[in-house]
Amino acid sequence: MTERVFIEHISEHVEETVTIKGWIYSKTGKGKLQFILVRDGTGLLQCVVFQKAVTPEVFEAAKSLTQESSLIVTGKVRADERAPGGFELDVTDLQVVQIAAEYPITPKEHGIEFLMDHRHLWLRSSRQHAILRVRAEVIRAVRDWLDDHGFLNLDTPILTPAACEGTTTLFETDFFGEPAYLSQSGQLYNEANIMAFSRVYCFGPTFRAEKSKTRRHLLEFWMVEPEMAFADLDECMRVEEELVSYVVQRCLKNRSRELETLERDTSYLENIVPPFPRISYDEAIEMLKAKGVPAEWGDDFGAPQETALGEAFDKPVFVHRYPSAIKAFYMEADPTDPSRSLSVDLIAAEGYGEIIGGGQRTASLELLEQRIKEHNLPRESYEWYLDLRRYGSVPHSGFGLGIERTVAWICKIDHVRETIPFPRVLNRLYP
Repeated sequence: MTERVFIEHISEHVEETVTIKGWIYSKTGKGKLQFILVRDGTGLLQCVVFQKAVTPEVFEAAKSLTQESSLIVTGKVRADERAPGGFELDVTDLQVVQIAAEYPITPKEHGIEFLMDHRHLWLRSSRQHAILRVRAEVIRAVRDWLDDHGFLNLDTPILTPAACEGTTTLFETDFFGEPAYLSQSGQLYNEANIMAFSRVYCFGPTFRAEKSKTRRHLLEFWMVEPEMAFADLDECMRVEEELVSYVVQRCLKNRSRELETLERDTSYLENIVPPFPRISYDEAIEMLKAKGVPAEWGDDFGAPQETALGEAFDKPVFVHRYPSAIKAFYMEADPTDPSRSLSVDLIAAEGYGEIIGGGQRTASLELLEQRIKEHNLPRESYEWYLDLRRYGSVPHSGFGLGIERTVAWICKIDHVRETIPFPRVLNRLYP
């Protein structure tokens, strides 16, 4: 039996006879020749069917193939610089698995709503294929760096009894007669985990019921959340910049073909190495005012402010020490000025905004109790969280990196909906 080969490894089989199993990406015919571009999930390969080299039945089968028909094709691999990917398959045999019906996505322009309705098919396009392979590389790189730097992966609950990021963006569900919520973050549970394991991370889906239609928001997204015991704000920023730099450089090394497909200018990404610039919230406000961007002290930053700040630097920029009033209840207060928190956001350049939010967590039981009260949170839901300050509390910090925003930035694509196989955005639950 002829060996089955995946297209991404085709260069290792020049002058060998191999079998490819896949689908028709496109096809053209010229008399006695049929040029079939086959995809198999790992790449594209041009397969040439010459009438004299195959049986009449095989040649007729090749002529009958439609876009997205599935097939098994056998032939000899040869190098050809003119072919897509630099290789061709001279076909000796072809087996039709299924003749596809008329495919709805054609080379013509389609509206985004049409493409989203057909997301299950849109995934097959070369652009979506490239984006999602970059996504997979980002995820692998994140895990590899954290695993290699002393972080233990511990899963945190999806169903939770309390809010982490604010009660107005919770998805509520019934938990046998009691209200429960889809997790906004695994951070609170990670803080319990670090008291047992010192350095941990969780990685999974998170949910925010935000009625937002911006290009940066999803209702369901994936986030990696490292947390560290005995780590201050400076240590938090150091870990962030090392992790992000590693992820970017790994994508440049392993996904150059995909970035080329996306026509991504990689010269900017090549510069993403530590250290990243650091500015305080107060300095950010002054920069924004100087640029004529609306900003007053006490404002949280939205897309215009984050875009302006990101464009001022040739690397992602840390903005730290936001006002305590606009950050989450668990943020540690700056000991030199309690009106400011030891929080930090990492803002990507090129208009992609915040890709990481984090900072140092409150270690004081008294301050945490005060903050829970100020935020009108149900104390009984946080008793276990308060216990962490009663039994061996230590300074600790952590952050959350959004996978979709990071992928959008690395790929330089317009909307995060293309960075996840099946996006959940406002008013869209299908497919």
